[in-house]
Amino acid sequence: MGKKVLYIEDNADNVLLVQRALESRGYDFAWALNGLTGLAKAEANQPDLIMLDINLPDIDGYEVARRIRTHAHLRAVPIIAITANALKGDADKALAAGCDMYMPKPINIRELWTQLASLLTS
Repeated sequence: MGKKVLYIEDNADNVLLVQRALESRGYDFAWALNGLTGLAKAEANQPDLIMLDINLPDIDGYEVARRIRTHAHLRAVPIIAITANALKGDADKALAAGCDMYMPKPINIRELWTQLASLLTS
């Protein structure tokens, strides 16, 4: 079984794209439709990496990241913030909330593979 990646994202098209890309590389893929479900899945499933949309329907990704970082067993799990927000300061805000990396949408799959490999081998 490959490394476990949890994608917290409310857009089914984005989820399907990432799921296909990750499963083709041997990753074990799980997803959650909103922030609260994502938090519960992260706690229950202990993913090796979390991909996190910032614009979620219940609580935003910044809050999800902050809550993840309060759990001792999740504190070291890498989080990639993924968002269509591309305003100045958005990346800094994501990093300040506890994310390890920021990637803009649309997702560049080759870049994603590179970043996952980097974060999961360090």
